[in-house]
Amino acid sequence: MEHQIFDAASHGKLNLIKNALEHRPKAERLHLLSTKTAGATPLIAACRNGHYDVAEYLIKHCGADVELAGSVVFDGETIEGVPPLWCAAAAGHLPIVNLLTRHGAKVNSTTKTNSTPLRAACFDGHLEIVKYLVENGADIEVANRHGHTCLMIACYKNHFYIARYLIEKRADINRKSVKANTALHDCAESGALAIMKLLLSKGAKFDVDSYGMTPLMAAAVAGHANIVDYIITLTGRVTEKDKIDALELLGATYVDNKKDMTGAHRFWKRAMDLRYHNGELIYPKPLRSSAVYEGRREVDTYGDLDELISDPDEMRMQSLMIRERVLGPAHPDTSYYIRYRGAVYADAGQFDRCISLWMYALNMQQRMLEPLSPLTQGSFLSFAELFWFMMGDKKNSFYPLPVLKFHDVYVIFCKAVKEVETSQTLMDRMGEKHRDITSFHRLLVITLQILTVLLHVQKSPEEDYKFRKTAYDLVKAQPTGNCGWSLLHIASSHNSSVGRFAMKIFPSAKTVDFLIEVGADVNSRDEDGNTSLHTAGESKSSCSPDLVLSLLKNGAHFDETNNNNRTFADISSVPLSSIVDPMLYLTLKCLSARVVSQSSVPYKGIVPVTLETFIERH
Repeated sequence: MEHQIFDAASHGKLNLIKNALEHRPKAERLHLLSTKTAGATPLIAACRNGHYDVAEYLIKHCGADVELAGSVVFDGETIEGVPPLWCAAAAGHLPIVNLLTRHGAKVNSTTKTNSTPLRAACFDGHLEIVKYLVENGADIEVANRHGHTCLMIACYKNHFYIARYLIEKRADINRKSVKANTALHDCAESGALAIMKLLLSKGAKFDVDSYGMTPLMAAAVAGHANIVDYIITLTGRVTEKDKIDALELLGATYVDNKKDMTGAHRFWKRAMDLRYHNGELIYPKPLRSSAVYEGRREVDTYGDLDELISDPDEMRMQSLMIRERVLGPAHPDTSYYIRYRGAVYADAGQFDRCISLWMYALNMQQRMLEPLSPLTQGSFLSFAELFWFMMGDKKNSFYPLPVLKFHDVYVIFCKAVKEVETSQTLMDRMGEKHRDITSFHRLLVITLQILTVLLHVQKSPEEDYKFRKTAYDLVKAQPTGNCGWSLLHIASSHNSSVGRFAMKIFPSAKTVDFLIEVGADVNSRDEDGNTSLHTAGESKSSCSPDLVLSLLKNGAHFDETNNNNRTFADISSVPLSSIVDPMLYLTLKCLSARVVSQSSVPYKGIVPVTLETFIERH
């Protein structure tokens, strides 16, 4: 019934809803209207889809809660903790917004990310709803969890009339977000020149964000030449060096994003014109160059610049060096484009060149970014996928695949283990409430993928010792991911999916054997009391016989129960007897524990303390 009512509300079928609810007791109606389908209530569905008559009936005749939040999908993204008013405002349904507020909906209610209905209306450009909400008490300064205000989002989405209205209502034009960007930064990133001019006329200040970026540099990174040209003409706003950096950075953007080499050459020439005065180089470029660029330096003469236009690859390398110099290693774009260029080399079969560039980017990220950064994790995942690909079918590849070198993979594995250790320390310091356990779990999966690659790489005895020592350090740290999963749980699961090639890696009996060899506890339990053997049996299709056999040979107890008193046999779709002879892995200790646990005679305080937990699990 709940699903039918929700579906009727979604499609505006008022008669069906009346037939379903009209003759039911009030308590039952309220229960049906508070039940969520796909995360949302019927009222949320009606508000999201603009069905005024349905929303009115649910509120006025059925007493639907106008503040009961749910989850909805906008532009392919699921928004959590969404009240009905937010849905109506985001979808542009002014009559429903009016209806909800007249019946007590709070205009400043927020989603889980602290987004208000007003911010939702600003995002999608619904000016009349913006005006209505403000006139009915909406606070224009409530920011979302990232510190982005309504004015900032209007600037970012280039909604001129909404931005002008908010400015007229005295919105703080110089307010900063969590990462210190202002409304001027948002104008620069979106190319909203008209709004930028309006902000400046009202006293907006040029400032830097947490990456040291000015609005001028933000416009250059985004490739908005009109914004760059406007700002560098403002007297007293920017220095000559700022102009040079912006034009060179804009040229780099034209190379990497627009694939416009001629346009890039034009901007670089303008920058070089500013570097020279009466034929003399006034603003020379730094002479330093990293080995990763193979001895290249940034060009500083007109002749060298003109030669670049005939060599696209040289143009791209110049772009990388410009980004690193102007943006600095802490800016995400610096490492992103180095990684992108490495991927291009990999696609061309130049794997050594790819690994060199990616290693350079990873070193930069681990040096400059916080642990658990998505950018750093992206680098590790790229390496895992590259290595897995290089171990693939060499006969059917488009070009010869080189032999994977132990050193290349081991260095990345060591860096991944270091990332796990530093992230674990950070999470312990932050406490349970603020831990990003999902991101940490993802890091553990990627690290195990790299470990599994190393298991297949040929090693000398010395290399094998180094590998085992590092793996031992990882296991000893006892990191746990989602639901308290250990490394062994992850390696035993069909659901450890990260990246395109993850399904081919786990579950892995070879990885499980190795982890146990270096100290992993085969009977470690997650938050639900599941061992790795339970995890192995949770496959919806079929569990891996090799994996089950590996766990049993290494001491797993197939008769051990989880917190719901379920054994492997209760969970697995495959009978244990079809994989192994259970009698070979049933010990007298297990049988005795089962007898004691099922007995009405109390055993705690009688048997040794070390046996109490063992008995409880049987």
